[in-house]
Amino acid sequence: MSEFDDLKQKISKFVDDRDWDQYHTPKNLCMALIAECGELVEHFQWLSEEQSAELSSEKLEEVSHEIADVFVYLLRLSDKLGIDL
Repeated sequence: MSEFDDLKQKISKFVDDRDWDQYHTPKNLCMALIAECGELVEHFQWLSEEQSAELSSEKLEEVSHEIADVFVYLLRLSDKLGIDL
């Protein structure tokens, strides 16, 4: 089993435990994914190229959380569509 498969199973269990699968249609997952991408972009909006490459440790922590959110939604969407990343 790949690490992606293991993570997909953990996310699926998390979703099942909360009865969220009914909301996790491909359309809804795409909408959530783009919202999370927007939250990620907000951290870089108005920064110069140099500033965006030299984030403070606090800002980097915030960005890492947004990247994780994007990754989870992307992985969930690929799982729902049967796409092997």
